Amino acid sequence: MRRALLGEIEGTCITHAKSEKIPHEYSTIVGIQESVHEILMNLKEIVLRSNLYGTRNAFIYAKGLGYVTAKDIILPPFVEIVDNTQHIASLTEPIDLCIGLQIERNKGYGIKMPKNFHDENYPIDAVFMPVRNANHSIHCYGNDNEKQEILFLEIWTNGSLTPKEALHEASQNLIDLFIPFLHK
Repeated sequence: MRRALLGEIEGTCITHAKSEKIPHEYSTIVGIQESVHEILMNLKEIVLRSNLYGTRNAFIYAKGLGYVTAKDIILPPFVEIVDNTQHIASLTEPIDLCIGLQIERNKGYGIKMPKNFHDENYPIDAVFMPVRNANHSIHCYGNDNEKQEILFLEIWTNGSLTPKEALHEASQNLIDLFIPFLHK
């Protein structure tokens, strides 16, 4: 069950960022306090919730001075941000910031290697797993004549689904795995 919780539940993440103003990943942009690398790491931490499959596009458009947060992302339908206050960048000068994003749904880890630096497309390593940690313990109770056991499951998620939803999905995945053995 623990392995099903940690590795078999799908999640949605930002997997690519694209901007014409970025010469390379380790550069800085005039008017932005964070480096491009820091912005990419901030985008990696944004938690999304959706049931979409395939790749979808989203955009960040911010203008002027101030903070750019997750609420500034223009998302496709049926995709939502769990925490709109997550920080992306700080604009220190009145500039226009335009970043194109790719959003994908998958399971496990998505480690992306850049194929071409000349198209201003920067891959972001994605952690698609909505369950961050899962523990279990078994406790005995009762007297000597009648002992009983109780199972405790501790499930921590990133907020894109509740622990109850994660347990339901993992249980369904395990049932689907064993159903072929029931048919002769």
